[in-house]
Amino acid sequence: MSSYIADVKESPDGELYIEFTDEIIKEVGWKEGDVLNWKDNKDGSFTLTKKETQWVLVDCINTFRTRYMVEVPIGTDQYGKDKTEWALDTVTMGDAKEFSQHHVGEQIVSHRVVTKEEALSLCKDDNDYCISWNDETKMKNFFTLWEEQNGTD
Repeated sequence: MSSYIADVKESPDGELYIEFTDEIIKEVGWKEGDVLNWKDNKDGSFTLTKKETQWVLVDCINTFRTRYMVEVPIGTDQYGKDKTEWALDTVTMGDAKEFSQHHVGEQIVSHRVVTKEEALSLCKDDNDYCISWNDETKMKNFFTLWEEQNGTD
C-alpha cells in the first residue's frame, strides 16, 4: 500500500478538499468520478480507498390474488356437472373481466453477480422499447444504484 502526505485546502465557499497529482491517481488506479471511502485511522492519519461495488441480478416472482365475477346459469349441464364450473372455463380461456386483484407478495427465486455489460445487455433484451436509449439513461431508469439506497460501507 502506498502512502502519501497531502495538504487539505479550503475553497472560497468553505469546502475542504485534497488535490491529487495525475501520477498518484494513475498509480492507485483511480479515475474521475470514482467514489472514495475515507477512514479515520485514529492516529492523525486517514486512509482513502476506492469504493468497489458489483451488480447483482435478483429474479423474483410476484404473486397476486385475482378475482373474476362471472355470471352462469343455475343448474347442471347435460353431463351432470354443476354449471358453476363454466365460470372456471371462462376465466381459463381469458374471456372474463378482472374484478379485483391484491398483491400477495414477492418471492426471490435466484440471484447472481453480473458484469455491468451483462446487465446492460439484459436490460436491452428485457426492455426492447428502450433500445435507442444510451447506457446512462437505462441505468438511471432501471438500475438501483448504491447511492440511492443511502448505502455506506
